[in-house]
Formats: sequence, C-alpha cells, structure tokens
Amino acid sequence: MSVLRTPDARFEKLPGYPFAPHYVPVGSPLGGTLRMHCVDEGPRSGAPVLLVHGEPTWSYLYRKLIPILGAAGLRAIAPDHIGFGRSDKLADKTAYSFERHIAWLRELVVALDLREITLVGQDWGGPIGLGVLAQEPARFARVVVANTMLHTAEPELAGRLAWANHGVGERDTRLCESLLDWITTSQRAPEMSASAAIRGACARALPDEVAAAYDAPFPDERYKAGMRQFPILIPITRSDPGAAINRATWQALRGFRRPFLTAFSDGDPSTAGWEAVFQERVPGAGGQPHATLRGAGHFLQEDSGEELAQLVLDFALRTRSA
Repeated sequence: MSVLRTPDARFEKLPGYPFAPHYVPVGSPLGGTLRMHCVDEGPRSGAPVLLVHGEPTWSYLYRKLIPILGAAGLRAIAPDHIGFGRSDKLADKTAYSFERHIAWLRELVVALDLREITLVGQDWGGPIGLGVLAQEPARFARVVVANTMLHTAEPELAGRLAWANHGVGERDTRLCESLLDWITTSQRAPEMSASAAIRGACARALPDEVAAAYDAPFPDERYKAGMRQFPILIPITRSDPGAAINRATWQALRGFRRPFLTAFSDGDPSTAGWEAVFQERVPGAGGQPHATLRGAGHFLQEDSGEELAQLVLDFALRTRSA
C-alpha cells in the first residue's frame, strides 16, 4: 500500500481559497503517521467551529463560511479527511473505513485540544463528526447538522426518508434506487469526477474554475481511492459495521442536551426526512429555530454559503451561555 500526496502547486490560486495550510499527524494503517490537513482561520482564542465535509468534497466547500466566522471572532477549522483535499491519500481503497475516518478526525480534535466546539457536519461530515462527539462529548458545546444522515437501516425509518434505506422484516432491506445507483457507480465507473458529482447535486450552476478547484486534489485515478470508497461504506443493512457505529452515535445523541440545530435545504432528496429524525431524537434540538434553506441543493455550502454561515454564527452566539 502506498501513500500519495497531491503536489502543492495544484492548490495555488484557487478561487476564494486563500487560506494557509495546517497539518496534524494522525495514525496510518501502514504504521507511522499520515499528514492530515485543515484550514485554521480566525483568532486562536476564539471558540472553535469544526466544519466537516463529506463526499466527494474537501475543505474548499467551506470557503464561503470561513471568513464570516473568523471575522466574528470565531476560530474556523475545516479539516480534509484522509484521502481528500491537501491530506495524504492511501492508494488502496480498502484502507479506508468509517471507523478510521472517525479515528482520524478524533486525533485531529485531540491534537488541537479543541473545546467548546460548534460542530457543523454535512453529508459524511455528519456521521463522522457526530461519531467523534459520541467519543468526546465533553468537547462539544453545540451542533449544526446540514443535509446529512445517520444510517442504521432500522425498520422504524420506513416512510421517513425520501431515499429509503431501512430493514423489512428480519432479513430484507428496502433501498432507494438512486442510493444504490450512487454506490454501484462509485465502484464500476472507469473514471470518477468530484466536480461532476458536485455539479449534479447543486441547485445553481458551478463556475468552471470552481469545478476545477474541487478536482484539484485528485490529479488522476490513483488519488481517488478514498472518494471511491465512501459510497460503499454507507450502511445499507442492519448488520453493516457502519450501522453499529451509527447506533452507538444515536445512543450518545439521545443524551445530548446541548443546543442542536438542523439546517437542511429544500432541494436535496438524498437527505430529505433526516432533519425530522434528528429533531425528534436529540433532546438538544427541542425549541431550536431549525432552518430550511430555500433554493439550495445537497451542497448548500455552494448554493447558500453565506446564508448558512450566518445561521451558524447566530446560533453559536445565541447559545454560547447554554
């Protein structure tokens, strides 16, 4: 198994992304360490906002939020998962697991000794970020979940989700065809393009230079093992290891009484319905001003980045004494 590192030149002069790189060593399945990148902007004394991306994006996704949060005195930290952005990339896709992604992000949080964290998680950033919260609950002050999910394939989810993913009876599973298509495409397509996937899930046109920035971390297919592996890690059966991880996270969230906000868009069928599940199951979601961002797709940071930034900022400031 080899470790790849995207050349720094690929990240020069990306539109809207002037941020200096920061690196944290995390454990490698090969032994030794990997280099995990994060953007770290705003005053170091500011309360940290942990902005966690998903598939197939990287910290570039949060470029519209970072300056707004930093200007308000918060410390905006946007990591790149291993396999994405400026972080190291393992060439063997089987080296990536849901458990390892949680472990890598937890190592970064602990290494930076982040406390009083406002977690913002979208797509895979939700399950991974919330997985860290389940293991380090004392570090987190509040949560914003945005177009994300926490799959367990439990039968109780029947009829709740636009993209069905739930057990039926003792041995069967009902799965939305679109979800299955995404999983199979990631494994079968001869080439996989981050920008094409992002363009297809945004409500607004993506400029060519922005699309190119999303492709910057992946010079060729060798660098895309992490991108290809994420879809196959989605728990689609009750016996999936990821379902067990998410059940443990749900158990932690059922006792989470700190402020918890949902900020979903109105144009993302892949996560529609999950906002209601979070609101019902997490005590800290009670009485919060849950938001729906109009005219935005799955990647609401692209379509409505400034609006989402203001929601996060207002929520963090309003609940800072909670």
